[in-house]
Amino acid sequence: MSAERVPTAITLHQKSRVLEIAFSDGRSFRLPYEYLRVYSPSAEVRGHGPGQEVLQTGKRAVEIRTLEPVGSYAVQPAFSDGHSTGIYSWDYLYELGENQEKFWADYLQRLEKAGAARD
Repeated sequence: MSAERVPTAITLHQKSRVLEIAFSDGRSFRLPYEYLRVYSPSAEVRGHGPGQEVLQTGKRAVEIRTLEPVGSYAVQPAFSDGHSTGIYSWDYLYELGENQEKFWADYLQRLEKAGAARD
């Protein structure tokens, strides 16, 4: 993990359902709970290998109930839909922030292709 990718602040905005994270390199990101949920690093979402990803649907209104630290390298959110096995490293949260536009567009495209919905 690169030294500059350490969070200096993490704020949960429950009303807007956004996790705001600021890093020591000066970058900060606003990551919607839905985005974090559909890109969970858990095996339940990612599968156990390429092509085994499970498309997450109906997560638009999902909330983060709790956010627990994991050592000094990650956090583990508990979502309102019962999902709580994803451990989000600082590097992964940074990657989600940096690639938010691309990843979100990809997700919406996969939803459409599957005939699925965010609600």
